[in-house]
Amino acid sequence: MAAEDDLALAERLAREAGVILLGHWAARGRLRVDTKRAGDFVSEADRAAEDHLRAGIAAARPGDGWLGEETGAAGGGGRRWIVDPLDGTTNFLRGIGHWAVSVALEEAGVLTVGVVHDPVKDETFAACRGRGAALNGQPMAPADTADLSRALFGTGIPFGGMAHIDDHAADIARLMPRCAGVRRMGAAALDLAYVAAGRLDGFWERRLQPWDIAAGLVLLREAGAEVAGWAPGERPEDLGNVIAATQALFPAFAATVRG
Repeated sequence: MAAEDDLALAERLAREAGVILLGHWAARGRLRVDTKRAGDFVSEADRAAEDHLRAGIAAARPGDGWLGEETGAAGGGGRRWIVDPLDGTTNFLRGIGHWAVSVALEEAGVLTVGVVHDPVKDETFAACRGRGAALNGQPMAPADTADLSRALFGTGIPFGGMAHIDDHAADIARLMPRCAGVRRMGAAALDLAYVAAGRLDGFWERRLQPWDIAAGLVLLREAGAEVAGWAPGERPEDLGNVIAATQALFPAFAATVRG
């Protein structure tokens, strides 16, 4: 299977799911919403978008495996699609226009395709391993920021009863005096895409799920950002711990957040 065909499929399905979500967005006050845990919600919109994505993958790539946030894992083999149908559900439900569809392909344990589509802004961030990264078809790259004091970072602050709230608060306390600011925008997939596109200079967060980061990791690597896990040799794919930044900033940034 040609990688370009997989990328085109991911882009098409992500955009189609975006149309479905925009329909629900217009009527979000009438959506049925369930709580998975404190601060973590799922709605009819999430499920409808994931059903569309899963059906589209099954029709086009019937032998491939699947991992979706709402429907879990299915299938096997060497290829697996990793999907978040609506990253930023809380933003979506509250009428904050910062949420996205995330679609990635993993082959033999390596992430090869990543698409993050923002329906509200009509922006599609897309990348294929070895072929670079693009925003709406135009090449994109990280910012050229080299001074930590001028850098703007993104993160996701733990909520509810998450055990690592204090660890993250300590990260922020170390970083804030040294940088130009930290943003918590509520959609990790878009945060990673924004680093790849040069809108943020870096991002960090612990214990994310595969569907939160898979597509974004492809974008970051293909755009030319530096990406690592928390411990030496650890990949973000291993435990969901992500540190990403421009290559110039990464050493100082990683040392600061790792403490």
